[in-house]
Amino acid sequence: MELLYEIEGSTATLTLNRPEKRNALSDNLINLLKDALHKADKDDNLRVVVIRGAGTDFCSGADLSVLQKVAEGSILDNLADAENLMKLFALIRRVKIPVIAVVHGRALAGGCGLATACDLVLATKAAKFAYPEVKIGFVPAIVAAILRRNVSEKRAFELITLGFEFDAEEAQKFGLVNQTYDEADFETGVKNYVAAYEKVSRSAVMLSKRLLYQMDNMTFEQSLQAGVDTNTIARLTEDCQTGIAKFLKKS
Repeated sequence: MELLYEIEGSTATLTLNRPEKRNALSDNLINLLKDALHKADKDDNLRVVVIRGAGTDFCSGADLSVLQKVAEGSILDNLADAENLMKLFALIRRVKIPVIAVVHGRALAGGCGLATACDLVLATKAAKFAYPEVKIGFVPAIVAAILRRNVSEKRAFELITLGFEFDAEEAQKFGLVNQTYDEADFETGVKNYVAAYEKVSRSAVMLSKRLLYQMDNMTFEQSLQAGVDTNTIARLTEDCQTGIAKFLKKS
């Protein structure tokens, strides 16, 4: 199986399972990821989706078969291939609950794009990131819209036009990684971070994620109104009603 789907408690873990290929993204693996994300999105018992890689690396980028398609495919072949990756990145934002990339080893090219597309990124301090496409005349074009929303314009320009490698601590300073851990503390750190979502309202997190990404194409006034709408919806949820009742009882 190129992708493992495991559930522990309220967390679904999707493991890229091509360690001999450094978890390179093939068409099949991308499709499996999309199917797994759709499956997780329909499971009302889940609070978090984790994406990680088997073996020594998170993901080394495009599979050789994909690069072969770039070299030999028609315009329509390449368009379909690019759109497939785009649909994966867009889907991650549409999944109702947080999608967390757990990165060790290398996250390069499309692999770096996959991590960037996730809502949150946790990484070992030794993890390496890069968008090196420019070195072979290619462009990290599909992830650019997300990268531009994560870092400053000048930082995004630097990362996609120089293609240099940077470690997780640098990535955290750039705004691409949320938390870094020493190798020895990594699994415990990830487990504790993910477990924090057990202590907050699932519906409130879902509404917060939707609101945050909803604002991308809104004016300031529209964003404020979206906040009003979300606030009103949140007040009527079971979690909020229960939470208010408990608070009032204490006071």
